[in-house]
This record gives sequence, structure tokens and C-alpha cells, in this order.
Amino acid sequence: MRKLVYVILTTMTVALVGCVTINVYFPAAAAQKAADQFIGNVLDQANPAAKPAPKEPASVPKGNGGHPAAMLLDLLIPAAQAAGAPDIRIQTSATEAIRSRMHQRFSGILGSLLNSGAVGFTHDGMVAMRDAAKVPLSQRAQANAAVADENRDRAALYREIAVANNHPEWESQIRTTFAKGWIERAHAGWYYQNAAGAWQQK
Repeated sequence: MRKLVYVILTTMTVALVGCVTINVYFPAAAAQKAADQFIGNVLDQANPAAKPAPKEPASVPKGNGGHPAAMLLDLLIPAAQAAGAPDIRIQTSATEAIRSRMHQRFSGILGSLLNSGAVGFTHDGMVAMRDAAKVPLSQRAQANAAVADENRDRAALYREIAVANNHPEWESQIRTTFAKGWIERAHAGWYYQNAAGAWQQK
């Protein structure tokens, strides 16, 4: 009878670990840290006070009561969680090219548009024309082109990071992570959208 109980418990343990390893979750803390580094590089570390999100400690099941099968589960689950928690890869040749183009825009026309309040960060990780009246008529075509180029690069960046990590389904989560980072690192005086889409000034 005791042998049968151990067989059942061992089978349940293996099944549970199988479920844990299959479910590879989005590494939010690692993604936020990587996004902060990327954004900081683009903005020339303009906001050094910004801190990356703290890493979440791995949770270890408690209260096993010293049972051998439960103790085995305690040993296996953290290992399974670690297998499903990869470091996020953010640096590829494509993302480096995008970073370089973004840096040039922020050092030039896009930076000027943000400083004037004509353009702001959207809540979905993009940029948008907020007040075209702040841009001289002769410069509006150039300003609109800069916004379009920036958004094209941002969309490509989020997609590239998801694909580089072999999880294209992470694209929307990566976009959300970057959206938070752009807004947190926005310079004083720059505009951004809140969750409801209303413009606010830093």
C-alpha cells in the first residue's frame, strides 16, 4: 500500500513539474531592466535617477511537512521555474541600428518637438503629434515624417525583441514594458498620455 502511495505521489510530482516547465512566462522584471537600459542609451542617460524594476525572488513552496515526495517537489519546482525564466535578449544588429536612428532623432528634430510640446509619448509605446500649432507650417512635413519614422522603428524594435527571444507572442508585452519606460524617463516638460489617453506634462 505504501509503495502504491509513493508511485501515485511521484507521478503527480512529475506531472506538475511538466506543467511548470511548459508554461514559459514573460520575464517582466528582466524585460523592464533591459528596456530601461535601451531607453537610457537613446536618451543619453538623461534621467539617471530612474531605477530598473527590482527582480522578483523565486517563490519556493512551503509547508511540505518533511514528506519525501513533497521535499522532491520543493527541489524540482524552483529548477523548473528557472528553466522557464530566461534572461531577455535585447541586443541584436537590428536593435542596435534602431537605437542609433532613435538617438539621432532625439538629438535632433524629435527632441525639439518633445521640448516644444508639439509631440508626446503615447500610452502604447509610440509618439504622436499633440499640438501641430507649435510647429511652423514650413516644418510640419518634416515633423510628421520624424514622428512616422520613430513609430516605424518602435514597432520594429518591439517585434525584433520578441522574435530574438523566440517568443513572438511577447510583442504586446514588450511594447507595454517599453511604453512604461519611455514615460518614466521622459524629461521634465515633455508630454505623455496617461492610461486613458489624456495628455499630461512631466
